[in-house]
Amino acid sequence: MPNTSRRTLLMAMTAVRASAANSAPSVGVIGYGNRGAYLARLVKEDGTARVTAVSDLSDDKLAAAQRDFPQARVHRDFQQLLKSDVDALIIATPVFLHAEHFAAAVASGKHVYFEKPAAATVSDCKKILRIADSAPRTLNISFGFQRRYGQVYRKAKQAHDHGSIGKIRWAQVQFVKSEGNGPRPANLVRPVTADDKVKNWGDWQDLSGDLIVENNVHVIDVMNWFMGARPSKAHGAGGRTRTGYGDMRDHVHVTYTYPDNVRGLLVGATIAAPGFRAVFEQFHGDSGVIETSENYWKLLRGLKQEEGEKSPRSIALDSVSAFASRVAENRPENVAARGVESTLTAILGRMAMDRGREVTWEEMMASA
Repeated sequence: MPNTSRRTLLMAMTAVRASAANSAPSVGVIGYGNRGAYLARLVKEDGTARVTAVSDLSDDKLAAAQRDFPQARVHRDFQQLLKSDVDALIIATPVFLHAEHFAAAVASGKHVYFEKPAAATVSDCKKILRIADSAPRTLNISFGFQRRYGQVYRKAKQAHDHGSIGKIRWAQVQFVKSEGNGPRPANLVRPVTADDKVKNWGDWQDLSGDLIVENNVHVIDVMNWFMGARPSKAHGAGGRTRTGYGDMRDHVHVTYTYPDNVRGLLVGATIAAPGFRAVFEQFHGDSGVIETSENYWKLLRGLKQEEGEKSPRSIALDSVSAFASRVAENRPENVAARGVESTLTAILGRMAMDRGREVTWEEMMASA
């Protein structure tokens, strides 16, 4: 091939790649903490969309965003990001700010990937549901319940739907891990200023929703999904064995009652030995057991594994990729109702622990 033709071909290929990059949906990230930064990197890894703007209150986090995404615009005021021309938003801000930020995001007319949980309170959950119900049907509204999009979870759910274990008679979901021993504030006083609340929201129940809402909600969402329903009531116990800053529970044990009197047991803890982690969901049916996790799924009959496989990649990447693809291909999906329902299921368990007795769904919903 003559050099001129080769140069022409290479220039054409470069132009095509540049055009594809420019036409990819643009994403703005609100909240560049651990989770926001992680999701932004997943957007880059997936390649369907591109991160073009970041908002955070911290100068250090904005500096990190500029290192990670040199071409992205940075804003301290998230309202400035909302006024920009980004196509979609990732909201990864503290839980107590979710309702406010979600309302502003939907009002801006942009697609929204909203980190779980929906909120820390029943009233904020109701607010989010009202806003989502009235949102334009052209918008994608997705929650960060990534297990719903994980390849191994989808295969396990398909096996269940095809009757592989028969009717579910009992379920157990578990989220047990060790908690890092990083530096903690010396001042044991509850945060009062807006800045302190943002910095320390993960240590306080009213700002985070407590362990069951902020963390255990992942496996609760899977339980609702496989059960095909939300529970009618809950009872349980939990507490705090480590003293110090904050009031978050470090262990919970809640039993939910689903239709047909089927029970689902949640065990959650952050007081495991350093490095220990046991996170899974089990569904026990008439003829077998399905076990799922972010790393694998398997179908068991007796002591024999008959089917299953390891996860080929991060389920969080699966979730981000699904969102970006729907935005790029104009395939809107609004899953706010199920995201709010799973969050309310977690709040139901928290209320049962708080009140030291069985609490019904109706009682919880009437509380705010």
